[in-house]
Amino acid sequence: MSTRTTILFSLAMILGALLAGALLWERLPDPMPAHWNAAGEVDGYMSRTWGVLLLPLIGLVMLGLFLVIPHIDPLRGNIAAFRSTFNIFVTAIMAYLMYLYALTLLAGLGVPIDMSRLLLPAMGGLLIGIGYLLTRAKRNFFIGIRTPWTLVSDSIWERTHRLGARLFVAAGVVIVLSALLGEMGFWVVMAVVFVAALVPVVYSYLLWRRENG
Repeated sequence: MSTRTTILFSLAMILGALLAGALLWERLPDPMPAHWNAAGEVDGYMSRTWGVLLLPLIGLVMLGLFLVIPHIDPLRGNIAAFRSTFNIFVTAIMAYLMYLYALTLLAGLGVPIDMSRLLLPAMGGLLIGIGYLLTRAKRNFFIGIRTPWTLVSDSIWERTHRLGARLFVAAGVVIVLSALLGEMGFWVVMAVVFVAALVPVVYSYLLWRRENG
């Protein structure tokens, strides 16, 4: 996917979300639901203004950061090597945020929302996408599993990312299935994300020790 297409798709989603929020403004409560607990029950609220604006603004800021990063990284040539995959991932992040925004608006309108069951499959899909990104990522300072040990060695970077990719894909599949577990699904998500994030960090250190022992 080209950078131009990524920008156009992302901006279209953000502007579409803002338009939806504006059209539904009078029908949304103030304050409106903004946070759900592990049981899928609303346990936090925010003002209607922030409820309508926050996620689109976060999406806009993230899009800006994603566009800047490839230009300021000292290893930007490596990012260019997997820029198409990175652009797909950026678009997926924007889609995930706007999906969460749509669920928030529906909850504000009084539509019964099982947030865990609806959100976990999307979250799992996003982690699977991260796994795919990790298989393509080349050494850089912003994208991927960036530890002191992966950043000093292409070999350690590649081996760590091969493992990390498998772990994130596996975690994504487990999270998709955890939508069937009800409240227990929240704890499953926490556990698998912790493992997927921590194991590659430890593995990169062990590889470095082996190469420099």
